[in-house]
Amino acid sequence: MIPFLNLKNINIQYKKEILAACERVIESGWYIQGSECKAFETEFAAYCNTEYSIGVANGLDALTLILRAYKELGLMTDGDEVIVPANTYIASILAISENNLVPILIEPDISTFNIDIQKIEQSITSKTKAIMVVHLYGQAVEMKKVLELANKYDLKVVEDCAQAHGAYDASTKKIVGSIGDAGGFSFYPGKNLGALGDGGAVTTNDAKLAETIRALGNYGSHQKYKNLYKGINSRLDELQAAMLRIKLQYLDREIESRRNIANYYLENIYNKNITLPKSKDELSHVWHLFVIQTNKRDKLQQYLSENAIQTLIHYPLPPHKQEAYKEWNHLSFPISEKIHEEVLSLPISGVQSMEDTTEIVKIINDFS
Repeated sequence: MIPFLNLKNINIQYKKEILAACERVIESGWYIQGSECKAFETEFAAYCNTEYSIGVANGLDALTLILRAYKELGLMTDGDEVIVPANTYIASILAISENNLVPILIEPDISTFNIDIQKIEQSITSKTKAIMVVHLYGQAVEMKKVLELANKYDLKVVEDCAQAHGAYDASTKKIVGSIGDAGGFSFYPGKNLGALGDGGAVTTNDAKLAETIRALGNYGSHQKYKNLYKGINSRLDELQAAMLRIKLQYLDREIESRRNIANYYLENIYNKNITLPKSKDELSHVWHLFVIQTNKRDKLQQYLSENAIQTLIHYPLPPHKQEAYKEWNHLSFPISEKIHEEVLSLPISGVQSMEDTTEIVKIINDFS
């Protein structure tokens, strides 16, 4: 079986360094909010070209805390609206509703899977306070136009960067996480920059926002035993930070390997039943996922499985059709629904061999 993602092989490359990092943390006797987390925050901020990076427990918390901080700072209040793509993983939307804010769903651009920027302005109202963009599957949204809208209507821009570590936006000539007012990252093990457990971070150039998020994630405390806010416990632990410090050094290599595989797919898959993903420019996409479309999705997935190729569906059911948001189940977002019915993710990773990649292409081209 050619696996969709071989996490063991990804991490075994760094086994010696990871074990040394674990030993270093264990021997330090300091496991929460110590030197490893501080160092990773500094290094990740430098990588993302931002002033601040705040380690948190996971990617969902990263987004949730950004919006919560804006509420604490008096810039948002219950019932305010946040524009968000209808085609996204549900975490983007959960972060909004968790803060008693109202998600306003916008259809995607069918060619990129990302939010259709041309459809944003018509949904802006007096209650709109932010635009949350999602750099889905690893491709950066064209942010220049988003920033123009945000400036026109005095809106905050929150970047969901959970799948896009290192992606570059050509329209602003900036790396994701440094373009809007704040960026939320996930270090879930399967990400291009993945921990060996859960983890996340917020990036920003806003000192007050960073200070507020750091306090909120530490029980609302900015000083030991003094609590400014009714906060939560959401901190990146020392072990995960130490391992992420190692893997951050190799992130660009990981991205380059993924781009090589993606380019081979793009240049050699020619099956007429399949629509290949599009990338606006070489650096905008870090290929966290390689997502094809076909109206024969289930048949193709079964065929690939029978030929020992593992694939996944990201995602089979759009957020507005989930039971969690049953109040939206009657709504129709036909482009999002079409995407969720037709997408299939092919294997791609920094350790996938070209031999396996060639075999995948051959078998796909024989599908009818």
